[in-house]
Amino acid sequence: MKISALTIALLYGAAEAFQVSQQGRRSTHLNIVPGETKSASDKVAKIFKSKPAESGDFDKLVKSTFPGAISNKELATKVTKVLEEKGYTPANTLLATSLCADELARILEDDFVNVYGNNFNLGGLSGFPFAGNTGFGAMAAHIPDNGYCLVIHGPHVGISKDGVIGKVERSGIKLVDNCCGSAIAASNYLKGITDGGAKITTKLQQFSDFQQGAVQELILPFGKRLSDAEDRMKELPYALYDTQDILVRDIINTGSKGIKKGLALLGGIQINTSPDTLDYFHPLRFEYYDENGKVVEDLLPKLK
Repeated sequence: MKISALTIALLYGAAEAFQVSQQGRRSTHLNIVPGETKSASDKVAKIFKSKPAESGDFDKLVKSTFPGAISNKELATKVTKVLEEKGYTPANTLLATSLCADELARILEDDFVNVYGNNFNLGGLSGFPFAGNTGFGAMAAHIPDNGYCLVIHGPHVGISKDGVIGKVERSGIKLVDNCCGSAIAASNYLKGITDGGAKITTKLQQFSDFQQGAVQELILPFGKRLSDAEDRMKELPYALYDTQDILVRDIINTGSKGIKKGLALLGGIQINTSPDTLDYFHPLRFEYYDENGKVVEDLLPKLK
């Protein structure tokens, strides 16, 4: 079969374009920062120079409402320092996150993306790890050879400037909005059941809103806990975290053979604030898994 000169030219061009494409993707290959020479600590210091200044009064308000919370600046500074001692660098670390789909959840995510490179997303509504075992397996395959992984997960909650939990100011929107909307909707669904006002339906799950349906089912065990809570909106993210903590650790244990040199698991409550104040995080778990998938160190005390 004869191949025309035009066909040969097209095939050659396609092959050349493919090679260029592959070369062009190397900067984001494995979602890390290849060739990065700056330390993680140096990068954190630079990142927060452009962030809002710390507010003493608001800091007290947040910490009185959420004892144990620290600013994202303090969190990133301490986490990167601890992990540097383990051998983590921007060039050998893959960041994986399971955080809510809400754009406010990207603030914490971006703080760490700017240190370690693009993240592998394991999460969905309310921060649940909807990527599951398959997602974790795919993520683990992307960890650099002889490298590390940092997994950050947790639900989020808003706190307005005047201290209202479950509300937050958003950029460009006058309305002080709900946060987390998915969690609050699930809480209202549960309240309808516990208060006896919910309508019975055969549609427990709909594909077009599968994740929210799952959140509502996963919150069912906490009916009494939330009903008895002094502040339902404050207790809500902690109830969600308790479920997510079980799920995330089960997923890691199932996929532990994919861990290469080590994996750090950071879990807690993400606390979103207005655009002109720092966000906060209440760390509830910070553990280090070795290459055999065993928890060998509790790092949480180093964040306090």
